[in-house]
Amino acid sequence: MKQHLTHLIEEALDSLVKQGLLSSSLASIQIEATKDHQHGDFACNIALMLAKSVKQKPQDFAAKIVAAMPASPYVEKIAIAGPGFINFFLSTQSVGEVVKRIHAERNQFGRCAIGRKKRVLVEFVSSNPTGPLHVGHGRHAAFGNIVCHLLDAIGFDVASEYYVNDAGRQIDILTVSVWLRYLNALGESVPFPANAYRGEYVVTIAETIKKEHNASFAVSSQSIFTDLPKDENEGGDKELYIDAVIERAKQLLGAKYQLLLDRGLASILADIENDLTEFGVTFDRWFSEREFIATGVVDALLQKLMLSGHTYELEGATWFRSTNFGDEKDRVLVRSNGVRTYFANDIAYHLSKFERGFDLAVDIFGADHHGYVERMRGAITASGIDSERLIYLLTQFVSLYRSGKPVSMSTRAGDFVTLRELRQEVGNDAARFFYVMRKVNQHIDFDLDLAKSQSNDNPIYYVQYAYARICSVLKQLEARGLQYNEENGLANLHCLEEIHERQLLNLLARYPETIVEAAVHYEPQILTQYLRDVAACFHAYYNAHSFLVEVVSVRDARLALVLALRQVLQNGFEILGIHARESM
Repeated sequence: MKQHLTHLIEEALDSLVKQGLLSSSLASIQIEATKDHQHGDFACNIALMLAKSVKQKPQDFAAKIVAAMPASPYVEKIAIAGPGFINFFLSTQSVGEVVKRIHAERNQFGRCAIGRKKRVLVEFVSSNPTGPLHVGHGRHAAFGNIVCHLLDAIGFDVASEYYVNDAGRQIDILTVSVWLRYLNALGESVPFPANAYRGEYVVTIAETIKKEHNASFAVSSQSIFTDLPKDENEGGDKELYIDAVIERAKQLLGAKYQLLLDRGLASILADIENDLTEFGVTFDRWFSEREFIATGVVDALLQKLMLSGHTYELEGATWFRSTNFGDEKDRVLVRSNGVRTYFANDIAYHLSKFERGFDLAVDIFGADHHGYVERMRGAITASGIDSERLIYLLTQFVSLYRSGKPVSMSTRAGDFVTLRELRQEVGNDAARFFYVMRKVNQHIDFDLDLAKSQSNDNPIYYVQYAYARICSVLKQLEARGLQYNEENGLANLHCLEEIHERQLLNLLARYPETIVEAAVHYEPQILTQYLRDVAACFHAYYNAHSFLVEVVSVRDARLALVLALRQVLQNGFEILGIHARESM
């Protein structure tokens, strides 16, 4: 409907140009749905925007625009309000059309093809596989998954990917953490490094390895810790200490070190994948950093960057001139010892996304990656690729509250709330909905008590209850021995004259544009807010009117309306990955 109204205004402006009352019809036309039906269904401020250029009062120029506007069967009345707003009152025929369309399109209503099948790769979560996912990762998972659904709904060819950082130092720290707990399980008394992973999951993995391999990885405590630097609790440097422990483990275990690493890594990756799958989040590909590096593709892709003139050699190392692209300092690509940095590997990984034929690459990272964005976009630009094709969405942190008090989290110390624990406490639906109720760049205070409550204050309960109430109406219909005739209902939509009905009709008509807006801006909270608005309108309608009235034409029309509403709720729930509950 916005497009239709925009066309009407464009026709009017063209007419005013021909009359010599306006120099150009090129203008940014903004049509917005009104909040109060007394002001019509839609409003436009074009007269206020152009009044100064035509040297007329906005109200007077608005009157000229309205007079030049062609008639439309979808517009019942046009009024000029306030300082010059043009308010459109839609005809009953117009607002009723959306119900017919929903009944015809059903689960396809709201979907469109503006993405033109462009290929988009969405990378999200990509948490280091060093422990279970915590509630912060859960926000990444829900947000990324729903963004994929939104992009798919508007016609993009979407692929999802989890980048497994399985080649870095953190994996080594995990490996020695598991190994030392394994030695503890064998009866060895070994001190635990300050910078090791302390979660109970490390003990669990170690116990499993003991059962599977007995003493295969056993060494004496003395052979590990002799001549090591001091740890933090002895006044030393915890980073130097853990690195020394890693090096000693590799020396003592030899080829067995890799076996231990692979076993710990596989255990955690399996747990992460299982956790995400249970959360309704799956990936088209789990992309291994180790496997990628082993292919030799990294060197080939980095050659593009090195041939661009944006790299230089200094003290035996290769540097990228990232300061040319807004970074605070240049970055090392290859160290003087010939070892590539993580940044170099990551550049190659991102270049590979475009080499694989993706038109857009969407990265969903934590807010702590803010400084990383410009240097990566710079590397992409230097490699001859338009950096606009690389989209970064940075998520803010999540704080949990129980009984009004914050719940603390610390991954390395092992004192944290896992995503699995959150899901078990509040349920998948509440977790997913709460995670995307705010803009991704806004902090979330996740109220556990609210998420579990069965009250209208709980947004997910309120929205799902609207669906359940519609289902209850249909059960009442059957219990009374009444029949619903869809054809009769669609033929009598003119009977929908109540204010609540008009509000619902307008809201239903906004669903397709809501999906487009949420998708192109990567803002799922636009959809969650829309569903809350629809639920609020329906609950008010439900409380004010009876649907199963004696007059058959009115009854069928109202049932046609609420069934259309149920379909829209269901379509929205599918995108959000939450359940449509028939009873609450």
